[in-house]
Amino acid sequence: MPKTEKLQTPKARIPRGFRDCLGPQVAAEREMLARICKAYEAWGFDALETPALEYTDALGKFLPDIDRPNDGVFSLKDDDDQWLSLRYDLTAPLARYVAENYESLSKPFRRYAVGAVWRNEKPGPGRFRQFTQCDADTVGAPAPYADAECCAMLSEAIEAAGIPANEFVIRINDRNALAGLLETIELSGEELAGQRLKIFRAMDKLDRLGEAGVRLLLGPGRKDESGDFTEGAKLKDPDIERVVAFMKATGDTNGATCARLADVVGGSKAGAKGVETLAAIARELSRSGFDERRIRIDLSVIRGLEYYTGPVFEAELRAAFMADDGKLVRFGSIASGGRYDDLVSRFKGTEIPAVGVSIGVSRLLAALTRMNRGEDAAAGPIVVIAFDREHMADYQQMAAELRAAGFRAEVYVGGAGMKAQMKYADRRRAPLAIIQGGDERARGEVIVKDLILGAEISSQIAGHDEWKDMRAAQIAVPRERLAEEVLRVMARLHAPKAESTS
Repeated sequence: MPKTEKLQTPKARIPRGFRDCLGPQVAAEREMLARICKAYEAWGFDALETPALEYTDALGKFLPDIDRPNDGVFSLKDDDDQWLSLRYDLTAPLARYVAENYESLSKPFRRYAVGAVWRNEKPGPGRFRQFTQCDADTVGAPAPYADAECCAMLSEAIEAAGIPANEFVIRINDRNALAGLLETIELSGEELAGQRLKIFRAMDKLDRLGEAGVRLLLGPGRKDESGDFTEGAKLKDPDIERVVAFMKATGDTNGATCARLADVVGGSKAGAKGVETLAAIARELSRSGFDERRIRIDLSVIRGLEYYTGPVFEAELRAAFMADDGKLVRFGSIASGGRYDDLVSRFKGTEIPAVGVSIGVSRLLAALTRMNRGEDAAAGPIVVIAFDREHMADYQQMAAELRAAGFRAEVYVGGAGMKAQMKYADRRRAPLAIIQGGDERARGEVIVKDLILGAEISSQIAGHDEWKDMRAAQIAVPRERLAEEVLRVMARLHAPKAESTS
C-alpha cells in the first residue's frame, strides 16, 4: 500500500519589510489623516484616488535605479506583456493623471491624495516596504507663490494633526542653488547625472549620518553597520570641502542665508535663480506671519529624488525621546516635498510647473503616540456580555441603541462563559461592559460596569472583603435608561483630569 503523502501546510509568516496593523493603530491613523485632509480641503484642494498599479514606463527614470523594472519597485507583467509596477509614490501617478486629463482640468489643478506606496528596497528598523503617504500638490503654477503657499499649508496641516507650531520647523532649500554649487565644482554636464545624484543623496543624509558619514559618501563610499557598502560620488577633497561648506552656510535669518548663498553661488545663472526664488518665498511667508521660527531657509536640506527642479521642503520635529538603549533620539523629518516642473512634461512634451508636499504618516503618528496625543483613539468598543444566549436578540438591541447614541458597541458572540467574556472585554480595551442576567431582567435593569474605574480600584484593594464593599465601578439602572447612563459615564471618562495640588 503506497505511503500517504504528508499534507504540506504553509508557514504563517509576514514578508520582510511589511507589517500588520490592528484596530487602535488603524483608528489613530484614520483620525489623524482626517484632520490633515480637512486642512488640505480648507485650502481648496480636492481628493484624488489613483490605482495602486501603474505602467512601469509611467514611473520611468524617476525610480531610484533604472536598469530593470524590479529595482526599487515591485513589478509584474500584464497579459499583454507590458510591465506594471506598484506605485513608488503618489506623485508619479498624479503626473500621469494630469497628462491624461489635461484639457478638462481647471488649472492650476489642486489635489490631495492618501494611499499606500510600495518600495522594493532593503527593509530596516522603521523602514518598511509598504507605507502610507498623504500628499497635496498644485500643478500649473510657477514659483514662488505656490511654493510659499505649500509651506504655509503644510504648517497648518501638521498643527491640525496635533503638533503645536513651536514643536516643528519647515526647512527649505532650492535645487537651482545646488545646481550653482555643482557648476563651481564642474559637475553640470548631462553625462555626469549619475554622479550628481550620488552627491544629492549623500547631502540628504547629513542629519542621519553626520558630517563624517556624508564626507565618506561624497568621496570613496561608506560601509554601514550591517556591512553593506554604498559607493561614493568619488569627489576630490577640495570639492568635498566646497560641498560641506555650502551645507554650513545657513544663517540666523532667511535674509542672512540668502546673502551668504549669493556670495557662494550667485555667480552662476542657476545659483542666482535659486537665491532669487528663496528670497521671494521667504518674503511671502514673512508677510503671511511665518518667520524663521516656523519656516526657515536651510542649505543642508537636499531631497533625494531626481525630479525636483526648484525649491525643496522638509518639516522636522524639534522634539526628542529617550530610546531603549538610553540614547536621546530625534524624530527628525515628518514631511517633505518640493517643485518638480519636469515630471508632467515627460507625457506632454512641454514644461508644466508643479509643486507639492508629502507627509510621512507612520512617522508622524509614531511621534504623536510618543508625545501622548493619540490616547483616545486606542479605546475599544463597549462590550455587551452575552449572559444568557436565549436572549441574544435583547443584547443585540442594547448594542444597537448604544451605536445609535454614537458609541462603538458589540455583543460577545463567542462560546465562552462570563469570566472569559470579561477577560475578552479587557483585551478589547473596552471602557464599559453591559451585563444583564436573569435577576436584572426580572427587575427590568441592566448593569453598567466601568472597566477603567474598576481597574483603578482593583489596583488599590488589598483583600476580597474590601473588594466586595467597593461598588463604585458598576451601577444598576433601568433598562430604558441604558444609553443615558452610558453617556454620563463616558462623559466622566473623557473629562479633563484635575491637577493635584500640594
